[in-house]
Amino acid sequence: MKDSACAVVGRPREFDKEDALAAALKVFWRKGYEAASLSDLTDAMGITRPSLYCAFGNKEELFKKALDLYEREKLAFIDQALAKPTAYEAVECLLLKGADAQCDPETPGCMGVNSVLACGGIASESVREELVRRRLGIETKLRERFERAKLDGDIRADCDTCSLTAYVLALAQGLALQASAGLCLKDLRNVVALALQAWPCGCKAAVA
Repeated sequence: MKDSACAVVGRPREFDKEDALAAALKVFWRKGYEAASLSDLTDAMGITRPSLYCAFGNKEELFKKALDLYEREKLAFIDQALAKPTAYEAVECLLLKGADAQCDPETPGCMGVNSVLACGGIASESVREELVRRRLGIETKLRERFERAKLDGDIRADCDTCSLTAYVLALAQGLALQASAGLCLKDLRNVVALALQAWPCGCKAAVA
């Protein structure tokens, strides 16, 4: 998709908006919201500040659009995992695919986790709220998947699905932090295997 700068003298400079957004995503992913300066962003995107403002709004709006792209392209495995036949298989797929996604050498770790940790000032409060809102959306999907598993007899009737959801998300976020710190994919997958040995809710295999 082509776009151009607004209100500039002479012929506007055209650029591919999707390519520019993908470049901005990588900057935010590596640095977090606060540490990513406008110069970092425009240099990576290959555009001027007026072009950025015209095409994407301010830095915060650009960040939200980058989050949308991140969810579409990098978190598609979540819905795929939740469609697995059993809750155990869903969690196994979620954690393993998450580990795979977090080990890209150019963008290690989870963008959401990295950005939350980097948000320390009052100016970032709205960004933090946006990240929390999106995390809650994933949390709701996961809890609803466990509730369905309960109704299907896939997990025990006395299972606390809220606590199970928190447990799985804590594992996922811990893996993201370890990936950000440089833990290799093999070690991350070993952590997942060890964690799943303590699966607390019964059935592990797909129902025949």
